[in-house]
Amino acid sequence: MLEIKDLHVHYGAIHALRGISLTVNDGELVSLIGANGAGKTTTLHTISGLLTATSGEVLLDGENLQKIPANQIIQKGMAHVPEGRHVFASMTVEENMRMGAYILKDQKKISENLEKVYTHFPRLKERRKQLAGTLSGGEQQMLATGRALMTDPKIVLMDEPSMGLSPILVKEIFSIIEMLHRDGITILLVEQNAKMALSVSDRAYVLETGRISMEGPAQELAEDDRVRKAYLGA
Repeated sequence: MLEIKDLHVHYGAIHALRGISLTVNDGELVSLIGANGAGKTTTLHTISGLLTATSGEVLLDGENLQKIPANQIIQKGMAHVPEGRHVFASMTVEENMRMGAYILKDQKKISENLEKVYTHFPRLKERRKQLAGTLSGGEQQMLATGRALMTDPKIVLMDEPSMGLSPILVKEIFSIIEMLHRDGITILLVEQNAKMALSVSDRAYVLETGRISMEGPAQELAEDDRVRKAYLGA
């Protein structure tokens, strides 16, 4: 479904991504792990059109997205759950959800998608009239994820969903990610909590200073001594 080929990205003179390549197949949950500053968020921003690559290709179902504006990439079937959640704090939960469906014109389809998301996140349905800014961090992460699902995307990019959450809420968020995966949603997950990411993923890539240093089945990487020492605290 998603294929990245030899992607290079610069911030001025800084060479942030140095020829990375990766794939995400239909129905997979693939993680991209690495330390702060490795280029994980840059990778997602480039895939979703928020940044322009210096060179390389981003292919979704074989179509190169590199010259397509970010708002049109959403229409191609990609959704992005950003780092830090970025909900509309002064709007209600349901207003936030409907904002996620802004590219849809069919009100019946919007209502159907809304009910589908509420099935995944019953707590959001309970709080649908509550201002998003008054939700807990975990609830805001649920809202950001639910908002991304409002267009029935082919693939969801998730950027650091556990950031700033307590250990209990981290477990809850990863349980939700597992549930979405079981439901057949294709996910590319960027996550600094490598242990949790590897525990729910099919495959994973390790990103170090803008390069892919390792890749393979998530369980094998979790048992690799280099990964254990660098990212799992072993």
